[in-house]
Amino acid sequence: MNTEPERGAVTGACNIAAFLPQMARERPDVPAIWCPVGRDRSGAVQYVHETYADLDARSDAIARGLVAMGITRGTRTVLMVPPSPDFFALTFALFKAGIVPVMVDPGMGTANLKMCLAEARPEAFIGIPKAHAARVILGWGRGSVKKLVTVGSRWFWGGRTLAQVQESGTKEIGSALADTAADEVAAILFTSGSTGVPKGAIYHHGNFVAQVDLIRDAFGIEPGEIDLPTFPLFALFDPALGMTTVVPDMDFTRPGSVDPTKLVAAIEKFSVTNVFGSPAVIRRLGRWGEGNDTRLPSLRRVISAGAPMPPAVLASFCELLGDGVQVFTPYGATEALPVSVVGSDQVLGQARPITEAGGGVCIGAPLPANDVRIIEITDEPLETWDEVRELPVGEVGEIVVKGPTVTKAYFGRDASTKLAKIRDSSGGLWHRMGDIGRLDESGDLWFWGRKSHRVQAAHGVMFTVPCEAVFDTHPDVLRTALVGVPSDTAERPVLCVELEEDTAASEQSRIRTDLLAIAQQHEHTRTIEELLFHPAFPVDIRHNAKIFREKLRVWAAKKLGVRLG
Repeated sequence: MNTEPERGAVTGACNIAAFLPQMARERPDVPAIWCPVGRDRSGAVQYVHETYADLDARSDAIARGLVAMGITRGTRTVLMVPPSPDFFALTFALFKAGIVPVMVDPGMGTANLKMCLAEARPEAFIGIPKAHAARVILGWGRGSVKKLVTVGSRWFWGGRTLAQVQESGTKEIGSALADTAADEVAAILFTSGSTGVPKGAIYHHGNFVAQVDLIRDAFGIEPGEIDLPTFPLFALFDPALGMTTVVPDMDFTRPGSVDPTKLVAAIEKFSVTNVFGSPAVIRRLGRWGEGNDTRLPSLRRVISAGAPMPPAVLASFCELLGDGVQVFTPYGATEALPVSVVGSDQVLGQARPITEAGGGVCIGAPLPANDVRIIEITDEPLETWDEVRELPVGEVGEIVVKGPTVTKAYFGRDASTKLAKIRDSSGGLWHRMGDIGRLDESGDLWFWGRKSHRVQAAHGVMFTVPCEAVFDTHPDVLRTALVGVPSDTAERPVLCVELEEDTAASEQSRIRTDLLAIAQQHEHTRTIEELLFHPAFPVDIRHNAKIFREKLRVWAAKKLGVRLG
């Protein structure tokens, strides 16, 4: 059997944190991070910074201190600290020491948090006082957590403070950088749970290093750039890419409610060259830009991920950018990222009429390191490639990918791993994205929605994205969501509609008539006869962009008086 490394795979010794000491040697006095710490008397945001040399030295001390207190290589460690200098120093310290951070979204809800931490069986817990108090009261990690570190004032739960850990680490000698291998576990990153239960994807150091290479090459990022990431985990790539991080003044658990003036002020103050934000953030900035003539000339690119972005939203935001500057949309998932990339020129050019007619959303050509195929749709596990029926160009099926950033398994969820992974004859591992799409003749990938969201209607299968896109063109519609409710032996397609904020309730009758007329203009939407207006769609907690269609389905069934089994 051929067991040669996959194209682009990272092998041998590597540690994702090794980029930081490299930057500390090459650019010691350059700020690595700027963090907001309050406001001055005029109301302007004040910032503190740490240089690459500062961040490297502090994370070294913390790494040694953690090891000295018994949090050693391979220890699964919960990290619940908001974006701050401490968050960055701790994260790099954990990676340096080969400690395995367990990353969960605080906004996923107490029940999901408890479930995730019970599955991960963490042995250490690092958090702010509020996180520790919740841990004690709600029982997070009970029975497994033995070592405690508090970032801030320690209360009654014992353990050590971060200050004590750092101080003890300054007295230790030896390299803080563990000689981890590419196939050694680096972190457990939980999915957001927006289309099912949250699952802990096991990342290896080789996965992270490959991601750095793919991101740098895909977007042409150069050392010396300034990044404003509205999703904190993206900022952890910045030192590896030679970028300075500007932490925005925002609530990271509610990106869809961000104050655009604060983001613009930071972009202008630091001459930011790169912004990373979900479509919800892009929508907020675009709306803000419609009311003034401000432009953001320092930006070289914008990267947006988390959900498909309607062309109209993208076009509105692009008015803020200089000539030749694009918004890039990488496609991927926690388990495999990035898979492909598309720029706004293509999305708003030749792809837009196809999208708005129901041909899916263009998500670009797969990156060179990745192999992407379309396979026949099934909800059953596929253990080997021999069980797969690969579909030809143009046919719609499930998207699968093989490449250096594909994670191998979920922690503690063997059944989920079995459903998501396929082995081929060369020993390579394919990840089933759980998404529906097609490849066109030019090699571009088109997204048609989540596999679990397809509607099994009486006349055949209906996919969400192609149906919704034709209705999203209506000027009074913010977004739509197709769901299926039980009806005899099949599902009844129901279109949930969220209107623009300033749309009067009295306009709903007119809009309903318009939308039903639109439905009749397209073959794939003609069977949609039921429309329900919803005040505000439920969305994922990570990006505030993915629509919780599962919750909408329950809501729609209740509105229609249909019992769900």
